Amino acid sequence: MVSPDAKLGARVSIGPFCLVDGAVALGDDCVLHSHVVVTGRTSIGARTQIYPFASIGHAPQDLKYRGEDNALAIGADCIVREGVTINPGTAAGGGTTRIGDHCVLLAQAHVAHDCRLGDHVVLSNNVMLAGHVSIGDHAILGGGAGVIQFARIGAHAFVGGMSGVECDVAPYCVALGNRARLAGLNLVGLRRRGFSRETIEALRRVYAELFETDAPFADKLSRADDAAGGDGHARAMAAFVRGAGERPLCRPGAMREA
Repeated sequence: MVSPDAKLGARVSIGPFCLVDGAVALGDDCVLHSHVVVTGRTSIGARTQIYPFASIGHAPQDLKYRGEDNALAIGADCIVREGVTINPGTAAGGGTTRIGDHCVLLAQAHVAHDCRLGDHVVLSNNVMLAGHVSIGDHAILGGGAGVIQFARIGAHAFVGGMSGVECDVAPYCVALGNRARLAGLNLVGLRRRGFSRETIEALRRVYAELFETDAPFADKLSRADDAAGGDGHARAMAAFVRGAGERPLCRPGAMREA
């Protein structure tokens, strides 16, 4: 069933038992495989595929929501697997939930209201994002990970499976455990993506200054800037830590020491 208010691009494929309801916009070559519900003011970019029993664009799971105008924007070339739920935004968070291009959301993952996902983000099975979570480009969250509201996860970070994330995770790092603690740089991901040895060494220096010294925080930031030198990725890591988030920073813990 397709609403007359929906806008369908060229070569869109809508399988059996799907419902496209309201002011939905599907880009060229989108595929809804079967039993998919897409509703609300939802836009989905070209070539995105959505698998059975996904629920896209239904009202936010926020008890303060009173029916105000909101939206959901999903980018191009995404894969949304079985049972995924993605909610639109709320007035308190700007009104729009955004998912970038080339994202992969595996079965039963949940993206709550007002989340912001960059490009190439991977949410493994049963990942749970609370409201207002921000995730940078190329970040990967392992199966069953849960992220508290307003937390930030930086670009190229990796969160281990079953981790409970209640603090900000710096970019390029690995966070593990319940509750999640930093466990070093995301070296596997960085090497897979072709980061140079020089950049990885610069990130190592910044990580060491930020998380492996006992100096006052202001001194750590100053030394981290010096350690980054002219490397853009290392400077971005220091800038993330300097940025004022709603949550404290995730830091190394007992799991790393063990």
